[in-house]
Amino acid sequence: MRNKYIENFEKAQIAEKTLPEFRAGDTLRLAVAIKEGEKTRVQAYEGVCISKRGQGTGQTITVRKIGANGVGIERIFPIYSNSIEEIKVLRRGRVRRAKLFYLRDLAGKKARIKELRRK
Repeated sequence: MRNKYIENFEKAQIAEKTLPEFRAGDTLRLAVAIKEGEKTRVQAYEGVCISKRGQGTGQTITVRKIGANGVGIERIFPIYSNSIEEIKVLRRGRVRRAKLFYLRDLAGKKARIKELRRK
């Protein structure tokens, strides 16, 4: 059971940010604000959402991309963080589970996710 004051504060935080509907298996492009000294810039991070967890303002997503030399890179992002400026869904993936940790063991064409077909 959560404190009602904390719940009201979280509702206000969540209401400020509009997020697209997405789930595990979708390819996302996140605009992440990076601070270097006094300057801030926005850098895109694009990859497959392999998990979504938590609730309220503590909700996080894990995004996996393949970097240089085929090395997998995973980052965990708090969804309601101020450092995330925008989340854009590029592709909808057709998957049958909520956590796609099995992608860590796959490489190349085996690691591809089929696109969800709209009717």
